[in-house]
Amino acid sequence: MSTQVLPTRAKIVVIGGGVGGTSVAYHLAKFGEKDVVLLDRSDLTSGSTFHSAGLVGQLRADPTLTKMNMYSVELYRELEKSETPASWRECGSIKIASSNERMAEIRRQIGWAKTFGLDLVEISNDQIKDLFPLINLDGVVGGCYMASDGQVDPSSLTGALAAGARRGGVKIFTHTRVLSINTKDNRIASVTTDKGEIQCEIVINCGGMFAAEIGRLVDVRIPIIPMSHQYLITENFIPDEVKFLPSLRDPDNLIYFRQEVKGLVMGGYERNSKPFTASANSFDQIPADFNSKLLPDEWDRFEEIAENAAKRVPVMGEVGLKNFINGPEGFTPDNEFCLGETSVGGFYVAAGFCAHGIAGAGGIGKVVAEWVIAGEPTMDLWHMDIKRFSDAYKSPKFTLERVKENYEAYYDIHYPGEERASARGENKSPIYNWHKENGAIFGEKAAWERVNYYLKATEKDLDQSLQPNGWVGKHWSAAVALEHHATRNSAGLFDESSFAKIKVRGARAGEFLNLICANNVVKGVDKTTYTQVLNKKGGIVSDYTITQVADSEFLIITGTAFLNHDKGWLEKQMRENNFDQVEISDITKELACFGIWGPNARKILQKVTDFDLSNQAFGFMNSKMIKIKDISLRATRITYVGELGWELYIPVKDGLSIWLALLDAGRDLGIRPCGYRAIESLRLEKGYRAWAGEINTETNPYEAGLGFAVSSKKDNFIGKASLDAIKDKLSRKLTALTFTDIKDVAMGNEPIFINNKVVGRVKSAGQGYTLNKAIAYAYLPTEHTSPGTSVEVEMFGVKKVAIIMAEPLFDPTGERIKS
Repeated sequence: MSTQVLPTRAKIVVIGGGVGGTSVAYHLAKFGEKDVVLLDRSDLTSGSTFHSAGLVGQLRADPTLTKMNMYSVELYRELEKSETPASWRECGSIKIASSNERMAEIRRQIGWAKTFGLDLVEISNDQIKDLFPLINLDGVVGGCYMASDGQVDPSSLTGALAAGARRGGVKIFTHTRVLSINTKDNRIASVTTDKGEIQCEIVINCGGMFAAEIGRLVDVRIPIIPMSHQYLITENFIPDEVKFLPSLRDPDNLIYFRQEVKGLVMGGYERNSKPFTASANSFDQIPADFNSKLLPDEWDRFEEIAENAAKRVPVMGEVGLKNFINGPEGFTPDNEFCLGETSVGGFYVAAGFCAHGIAGAGGIGKVVAEWVIAGEPTMDLWHMDIKRFSDAYKSPKFTLERVKENYEAYYDIHYPGEERASARGENKSPIYNWHKENGAIFGEKAAWERVNYYLKATEKDLDQSLQPNGWVGKHWSAAVALEHHATRNSAGLFDESSFAKIKVRGARAGEFLNLICANNVVKGVDKTTYTQVLNKKGGIVSDYTITQVADSEFLIITGTAFLNHDKGWLEKQMRENNFDQVEISDITKELACFGIWGPNARKILQKVTDFDLSNQAFGFMNSKMIKIKDISLRATRITYVGELGWELYIPVKDGLSIWLALLDAGRDLGIRPCGYRAIESLRLEKGYRAWAGEINTETNPYEAGLGFAVSSKKDNFIGKASLDAIKDKLSRKLTALTFTDIKDVAMGNEPIFINNKVVGRVKSAGQGYTLNKAIAYAYLPTEHTSPGTSVEVEMFGVKKVAIIMAEPLFDPTGERIKS
């Protein structure tokens, strides 16, 4: 227990003394923040850290997470040389394939590794046996090995980080319980503990499995559920002459192993998962005295894993057990971390480590400390951002269903286009029932049910000749090509009601938006503008359209999944730039949104309105209030598919009436209801960028080909100084690639080679049905972006030739849009 006197104020308070909290504190001190206090309700590591298995693997599907884990390894090597070693052992790791599909996954991952310079290599069964002599190779197809992976003792690592934090000036107080977190004007003001109150500016919630409970102190939902996670430790049996074993993962059999002294640790992910205290009707209620404790053994749930382990490593069926660990670990609904600033100013979270927090801890501490100091993420952390979660996760039931599904599928192969089975039907379009009755195949995004495509009974014998090779073809449908061509040749009608809609109003609304937007968005009532919102470094925080609907009122339209992210950024900038009188509100569920696009869009829409839709009266990027069937609605002439058309914003109660009117009007002109997968194909052909796809906080508008959306006349906007500095110094550029065979479709992250040297990785990809080619986009060095240049893209271990093309690939002059 600390003998220090609790200070009455500090700049930053870190709550939680596990590996996450100590890493954040360590890095804050390393980056020069000395006025930091770390609090723990009990002893350091007394939550989930002390019973973590301690495996450290580096490669992940998310490039940012891979970089974070690589940094963790670098840090652990450093700490091992310090006066408080972390017990780091660089023993390597093996992943084996017990199926051909898993071997394909491994070869794909070896391709990813090349883009990071990681030492992941394919190995034969004989090599697997040499490295891990205890293995039974029955059913093993092959595997891979990374020598730079390893393992670490979680308590030693935490101790090393805590010692480093103390050396940097951080004050650590154990056995100090947080009772309340106090705010003023939706900003952090102080923390009240059982030892006194600390005035502070920033609180970082590193509470691990307690993080959701801590979040509730300021009415912030952090969707983390402590799940029972089990593993065992055998008696010592490995002979001294056997070289220390690498860790071993057999995901097809749901199991992992690592050496512990002269025995083995073995665990896995049960198909019959169990939450600790959360239920469908209540949030977790972890007992107040649950410190340094474990849960009772549950051998019945562990039985399948134990049986699989004995088959793969036969000695597991013979050796005695030293210990059986059943400890709660905090899991999120998508098995990604929860990081970043919440809706309360200055209240950050770094939790939800999903049983791979030891591997990520070094990187987590670094990026969160940087985020706090800079006030914004320094890397593309969207997949880990707390604001990625929709409000549906305020529901205990919704959250629990998703966490269980993802926990149980932790080791599964996930194919492109896969949809979640749990927690469906949360948010629906006002015409959901019409879609259902007319053959819609639904997908889910941010808890919204959305049409992927329609599969009508009369069209079951669709042309399957374009089905992509390999994994991309698993959840593919020929109906998407049908909808794509209908939009290009006649007209497609799309239900986009899930789009996030944000209203910004107030006397200074225009001034505020022009400060945070790169483009000039104050162009007059009924004018629509496409713009990026940038961070201080010129990276793209978000992109959306803004329509000025009145002198002091604006309508922002952004992606379905980005509501809390984009609204949160607006609110943060409003607070920090003293625009308190600006009002920001979510009106997503007040308006249906339909897109009608294609060569016949004007003819169809004109049949149901008296408003003049001619190019002269209603130009591109204009927005007007029109009437259809005496219903007033907003029509905005814009496109995300590269065709003439409008988005219609309609009072929810009138949605079905307008939808049916448009279908009826377009019946003789070939109109077709279409889904989101057709939008994706159409927009890739046209080269329209997608945030979290081709663009993110690590990309700037100029390298992304979006310089046209940066105002050259505005004196100041956030990120302008950085953009001005880099505008003429671009080292890379977003580039379009095409493959001759439309069935050779990349999935993302594949390495791109020129002269056998990796020059980039695929960002996004798909099929262009009008071009009859597969398409991919990637950032490449500017010297390698000339149209006609041949490159090689490695897909599942096989290199495919692609050609760099001039953009846009489709309708380069934009005649179809502006006709």
